Amino acid sequence: MKKLFFIVFLFSFGIQAQNEKTSKLIDNVESKVIDWRRDFHENPELSNREFETAKKIAAHLKSLGIEVQTGVAHTGVVGILKGGKPGPVVALRADIDALPVTERVDIPFASKVKSTYNGIETGVMHACGHDTHTAMLMGTAEVLSKIKKDLKGTVKFIFQPAEEGTPPGENGGAKMMVEEGVLKNPDVDVIFGLHIGAGTDVGKITYKPGGAMAASQRFVIKVHGKQTHGSRPWGGIDPIVVSAQIINGLQTIISRDTELTKEAAVITVGLIRGGVRSNIIPEEVEMIGTIRTLDYDMQKKLNEMMIFRVKAIAESFGATADINIAEGLPITYNDKELTAKMLPSLQKSAGKENVILVDAITGAEDFSFFQKEIPGFYFFLGGKPLNVKPQDAASHHTPDFFIDESGLKLGVISMVNLTLDYMNSYGK
Repeated sequence: MKKLFFIVFLFSFGIQAQNEKTSKLIDNVESKVIDWRRDFHENPELSNREFETAKKIAAHLKSLGIEVQTGVAHTGVVGILKGGKPGPVVALRADIDALPVTERVDIPFASKVKSTYNGIETGVMHACGHDTHTAMLMGTAEVLSKIKKDLKGTVKFIFQPAEEGTPPGENGGAKMMVEEGVLKNPDVDVIFGLHIGAGTDVGKITYKPGGAMAASQRFVIKVHGKQTHGSRPWGGIDPIVVSAQIINGLQTIISRDTELTKEAAVITVGLIRGGVRSNIIPEEVEMIGTIRTLDYDMQKKLNEMMIFRVKAIAESFGATADINIAEGLPITYNDKELTAKMLPSLQKSAGKENVILVDAITGAEDFSFFQKEIPGFYFFLGGKPLNVKPQDAASHHTPDFFIDESGLKLGVISMVNLTLDYMNSYGK
């Protein structure tokens, strides 16, 4: 009995010592994470153009003795850290691209970078927090590399380009990484990812099992009428009027034909163009928009109804219409068993009262392509200063987007704990 007690005591003491060591490593890396974040923020790069960002990531991973692969899906970087003990392969992902947004935030490291996007001159800004994601994963890699001999498995660090979407005519992002085998050799068992939240208090973590973020599809509608003089509308078929009816018809699919008590759904027309001057009714109008769904059966139904209604409304006015719905992004689906298993890790990281179950959101994430292949868990990390009201916090993808850097340490803690806890519980 005494011998058993002594063994248990030594085992507990060993875990405590390892936790203290890990905590100290995280404390030491915090200032580096902030410095990296500021550098990336000041020097942002658009999707599939993250050349300098990738170089900095690769150099850091190599300095840690981590095996590095570059040029994955154009500009992606993958690091492989093999632990000192056998176990599963855990992937950790961060996205690295910025947005065509001109920064307005008054900070010393504000972006002054200019570029061209879709033929338009624009500023470039990390207006969605990918700079923080990259810096936190670099910090996580440094911490885990320093306890390599204690790791029960392998960690694959995935620094993914083009999460915001590729330039027209190009491939990229998570889908291309999967196609190029990023989850193979060695085969990944699970993947974890996070997203900073400008509207969520620093120190908080939010999550949702199952469908956490929506599937996203892009649609293009072209309405074909008959051109005529604007003073004689009866002499033609007005595709602008037909388009207005189609837009209203699409919205009634949501308000009258979709079971919204089951899951949320959205159809948005974000662009409409047609005509060249005030007194000419044009021959054609083009509409471009997005569909957001959290259930694949609902998505299929919406797609079918949109195709039928667009064509039927056009024909009822004597016009014709074509609609094309692209595949888009899958649902960001958190494996329910994995989420339940790893919830204690997040609660340990932030405190149980600071880990909050939330409803799904209709934003989309290409992390979902990884989750289609293997179990994954994607959660949200608070980045809003405590003295700012949620309604006053600038939205993501805007010039005033702002993140409180004091929350970055919790991101590193969370990713480290998820990795270690999954490895330590593997097979149990």
